[in-house]
Parts: sequence; structure tokens; C-alpha cells
Amino acid sequence: MRAPVILENCQTAIPDAAIVMDERLLWLGPRADLPGDYAGLVRHDLGGRLVTPALIDCHTHIVHGGNRAGEFAQRLEGVSYEEIARAGGGILSTVRATRAATQAELVAKALPFVDALLAEGVGTIEIKSGYGLEAEAELRMLRAAREIAGLRDVTVKTTYLAAHAVPPEYKGRADAYLDEVCIPTLRVAHAEGLVDAVDAFCEGIAFSSDQVDRLFRAAKALNLPVKLHAEQLSNLHGAALAAGHGALSADHLEWLDEDGVKAMAAAVTVAVLLPGAFYALRETRLPPIDLLRRHGVAMAVATDMNPGTSPLSSLLLAMNMACTLFRLTPAEALDGVTRQAARALGLSDRGELVVGQRADLAVWNCESVAELSYRIGFNPLHQRIIGGVL
Repeated sequence: MRAPVILENCQTAIPDAAIVMDERLLWLGPRADLPGDYAGLVRHDLGGRLVTPALIDCHTHIVHGGNRAGEFAQRLEGVSYEEIARAGGGILSTVRATRAATQAELVAKALPFVDALLAEGVGTIEIKSGYGLEAEAELRMLRAAREIAGLRDVTVKTTYLAAHAVPPEYKGRADAYLDEVCIPTLRVAHAEGLVDAVDAFCEGIAFSSDQVDRLFRAAKALNLPVKLHAEQLSNLHGAALAAGHGALSADHLEWLDEDGVKAMAAAVTVAVLLPGAFYALRETRLPPIDLLRRHGVAMAVATDMNPGTSPLSSLLLAMNMACTLFRLTPAEALDGVTRQAARALGLSDRGELVVGQRADLAVWNCESVAELSYRIGFNPLHQRIIGGVL
């Protein structure tokens, strides 16, 4: 058990606050109200700086091989994401590079992106598989994600995303891929302790609602929570399907309709907004932010860090984009990368400055929450605190 310490002279929702912590938050409130029982503890003066929960990136594809800079150039010339994908590029381009990479190579490629997130105060990262699309490569990606958690002071939550695309060897046979590769490999990965949640891409270029439903039933049989890439390019009513399975989150959601919003609200499914992909793909259809607000659907924000459609490894920039492009308020953006991001990962022990939560904190050279979303390309982090360790 770590000896408790006091963080004082800091700003939270409370001006001139104090925080008492060991591995968890023991007390917080106005510094003037600090209980006498804590008088003898070591104190750390934070110089009036802002303290928030450590940030949480709840949607990334940070483990992958290769890059798709060439496709970036194609899109600038007017070629659509769907056209690139149907021509064998897109996800399948990264699949070829990922299959050729060793676990050590996948880890080495991912670590600089992980480090960039940690340098911005991130304490928890979700990492998806989905660029292997064959048993061994999918398992290798998940093992790489688990290895990263041992190499860096960060919590990694793994998500099985083998239903990301239909591999070329199963072209036109998506159901056979699910039956012969995707679902059996899920069972192997679960038995090895590699999976925290199951995801899929419900889209015309990927998997239908019926196919996703079959995968989710297999996940539920293993007591694994589910989430879904939904309504990014069209409306296949994936968000409602995900909500029907009690999904932790539905992500992207540019084409989400009000029925889908209502289904998410009823299921308490988090909407994960991914402005990096919206920006990189030069999309024009916004997620229905006002509908989500009106129906009380929680909104998280994440980088969607991936080599093709969101090569973004800055959660602070994702916050700025969420405000600038999607018109979230700065308070909503911060809530989206803390409390709501934790909910999107099924985590109840972090994301809020509440007694009993993990002492995962970020200390900022800021005076207000708005500054975290306001600046572009500037990192105001002063200090990251993980499990009470400064």
C-alpha cells in the first residue's frame, strides 16, 4: 500500500482544492477544509494548476503494420474511401503489412504512438485487433497489445475486431469467414485471456447486421461485452442492433438516425465520436450531436488512431476537433475523454475525481478546462499521475 500524500494548491471544479491519495483518491475538496487527520502527510504544491482525471483513449487501432500515406494522396485527388477499399486498398492494405510483421515489430511500431498519447496525460488506451483477419495474425495483434501494457505505465483494454473486413481469401464468403475464422479465433483468444470486448464493422463494405448479430451472440456466450463501428458511411441500423445487445458503445455514427439514438439511450450505450476520421476522410455529414444531447446519450471522444482513416495520435487534438467540427463544448470534450470514455470501456474505477476512484490524474499548465480544447498543436501537460505515482 502506497503512503498517502496530499496534492494542494490546485484547481478542479473546486478552486484552491486539495486531493489526498494513495493508489486511490481518499479525499478531495477545498484546501481550507482539509481534515486534520491528514495534517502530517507529505504535501505537493501544484502551483494553482488544473487537475483532471488522466485521459482515456477509448477507440484505437494503434497496433498495425505499414502505413497508408499513398491512400492519403489518392483521397486528396478525389478517390473515395469506399473506392480504395473495393480496389484492395484500405483495411486490406494494412492487413498485408500486419500479417507480415512479427509481434516484436508490431510492438516497436506501436510504442511511439502510445508514448505520444501518454505524453498528453493519457492513462488508459483501448487497442483493437482487426488487421490480421486470420487466426494467428489476430492473436499476434492482441498479444502485442498485452505486451505494451507491460512495457508502459498504462492500462490497455483489448478489443477483438476480426470482423473488420472480409479477407481476400474469403471474398464473397463473409459468412464462411465468420464461421471458420472469426468466431473460432474469438474462442481461442478468450481462452488465452486476450480479449476484453468484441467489436465489428457494420457497413456495406464489411459485415451486415445479421452477420454482426451472429458474432455478438458468440461474444455474449463467452460473457464478453460488445461494441460496434456503426453508421459511419451509411445507415444499416447498426447502432440499434448494438444497443439491442447492450453494447458498451457505438462508434462513428455520422449516419445515425433518431430511432438509433433512442435505442442507444434505452440501452445506455455510449456514443463514441471520432472526429479524426471525419476530418481525414473530409466527410460533410455530422453525427447527430443535438439528437444525442436531446435523448441523453453519453458522448465519448477518441482518436480512432489507425494507419488509414485517422492517423491521429493526439487526444488533445481530437478534443479540439470535437469542439470545432462537431460543436461539443470544452466541458463535453473533457467529459468525453474521461468519464464517458471510461464507460465506453466498461470501466467504473476511473474517469472522475471521486473518492474511491483510481488515482490516475493529469496536472495541466492551465487555468481552465476550456484551454485543453482551445489550443491546437500545443501540449500543456505538467505531470501525469498513475496509480498515485507522480
